[in-house]
Amino acid sequence: MSKPFHVGIVVGDFHRKLAEVMVASAQAEAVRLGVDVPLVVQVPGSYEVPLVADALLARESIDALVVLGYIERGETLHGEVMGHVVHQTLIHLQLQHKKPIGLGIIGPGATLEQAQVRMESYAAAALRAAVRSLEVLASVGAR
Repeated sequence: MSKPFHVGIVVGDFHRKLAEVMVASAQAEAVRLGVDVPLVVQVPGSYEVPLVADALLARESIDALVVLGYIERGETLHGEVMGHVVHQTLIHLQLQHKKPIGLGIIGPGATLEQAQVRMESYAAAALRAAVRSLEVLASVGAR
C-alpha cells in the first residue's frame, strides 16, 4: 500500500464560525479518504491565503493544499476584485509548484446565507479535488 497523501489546509478565518465548520468538513473528508492533514493554518482572510499557500507548497512534506474561506457580497466591487486576484494567484502557485490546490473559497459575491448552505460541501469537495488531482498527476507520471 502506498503512503497517504499529505494535504495542508489554509483557511481565511475572517468569518470564524464558517471557517471552523469548513475546516472540520475538510478534515472529516480527509479521514474518509485516508489522507493525512499535517497542518491547518489560519490567516486573517482570503486575501492572505496566497502568501501562506506559497510558503506551504514549497515544503517537500506537503503534497497539496486545500484553501478555504468566504468572500462576501459587499456594496462595492472590492470582494469581486479581491476574489479574482486570489483565484488567479492560486492557479499560478499550482503551476509554479506543480502541486494541486483544492479551492474551497466561497464567493466572491455570495451572501452569508448562501455560504452557510455551501460551507460543508465546498470544503469536502475542495479536499476531494486536491486528492483526485494528486492521483491524476501520479497516473501520468508527474508525481
